[in-house]
Amino acid sequence: MLGRGYKRDYWSRNLMYVGILLAIWFVVSYGFGILFVEEMNRIRIGGFQLGFWFAQQGSIYVFVALIFVYVKLMNRLDREFDVDEDREGDSP
Repeated sequence: MLGRGYKRDYWSRNLMYVGILLAIWFVVSYGFGILFVEEMNRIRIGGFQLGFWFAQQGSIYVFVALIFVYVKLMNRLDREFDVDEDREGDSP
């Protein structure tokens, strides 16, 4: 079981991961799809301008990839703080 200091450390690391991943998603969806669209539109993928692609599809793909990254980070954090779901002897 986690002590008070460990809970605070665990939660602050979790919030740090969430903040970083949301910042990446914001840059990709808002930055590439809206702010830098003119520069991105100079590049074409499959006949479509890259800015348009990021606005329509790219941010969704990045979001799904970030979900997998978050799961990996949290599984590692859970093991580090010994609160992972794969511990033996915890099943009812």
